[in-house]
Amino acid sequence: MPCAETYKSIFLAVAFMVYLLAGALVFQVLEKEAEDTAKTDTERHRLDFLKNYTCLTKEALDHLVHVITDAVKQGIHPLENQTKNSHSNWDMSSSFFFAGTVVTTIGYGTLAPRTPGGQIFCVFYALFGIPLNVIVLGHVGKLLSRMCHRFGQYFFNKGMKPKKAKILTIIYFLVTGIIVFLGLPPLLFTKTEKWTYTEGVYYAFISLSTIGFGDYVVGYGPQHYMPFRGFRALVCLWIIFGLAWLSLLFNLLISLLEDTEKKIAKDIQKKVKNKKASEHIALEPLTSSHLSEKEEIMEPSDCNISGRKSEKANYEL
Repeated sequence: MPCAETYKSIFLAVAFMVYLLAGALVFQVLEKEAEDTAKTDTERHRLDFLKNYTCLTKEALDHLVHVITDAVKQGIHPLENQTKNSHSNWDMSSSFFFAGTVVTTIGYGTLAPRTPGGQIFCVFYALFGIPLNVIVLGHVGKLLSRMCHRFGQYFFNKGMKPKKAKILTIIYFLVTGIIVFLGLPPLLFTKTEKWTYTEGVYYAFISLSTIGFGDYVVGYGPQHYMPFRGFRALVCLWIIFGLAWLSLLFNLLISLLEDTEKKIAKDIQKKVKNKKASEHIALEPLTSSHLSEKEEIMEPSDCNISGRKSEKANYEL
């Protein structure tokens, strides 16, 4: 029904815009004041620095800030002593981690190729790597779905009702995934990155959802600690399996939202039909009175009709 599809599209567009506006409002309330404070503190420290070190000009300080900013963009922390720090952003483990962020489309932004050859290679590498990653995630997702199905079948064979077994399977799937991918890894990150547990949970979800802001990245903080070589590669594998789990969770949420959307669309369509029906009922008395008037007008002429014609008319009726 075209009318129902139109209402459905309008409802989805309005709901999406309201969701975006609500999110923008909440983020503005939570973050705007902190940003203004950071700007004020930065400017105050800058002026104090120039006041205490009169031999340093404003231009020299600005140049130093640009150098430090560029170093941070390349994943280099200026506070680290290069002679004491043997860590490289392009060793095998870190390069493997970067390749994983490319094909999974996370793109933290803390590390990126700077050479023309590296940039061109990254384009073609992502061109073929992203579809390959989708295929791999699909297979991993099927494996996880098969495991959940077997788990539900186990409860069903034990005599549990199908609906109850399905609900219990979903709960088991959610709880297990939350523990493995969102609960335990942050505990490790508090040791290796010196983050709080909340920051670890935030990093885990932002990474597994491929949002990848880049404000928190494993192995790039000034206080990071590598338990062993290949730690970043292990984190990359955790991200890939976590992506498959979160994709299934998103599919579950999408199905729930689609069912809700269908129910709302059906209610809207029902209201439209009821409105049309009420309008039709409201017009019926007018139509009936109009027909009765027409019959009254026709009655005098019917009296002049012969009996044979009247009989014929009665037969036809």
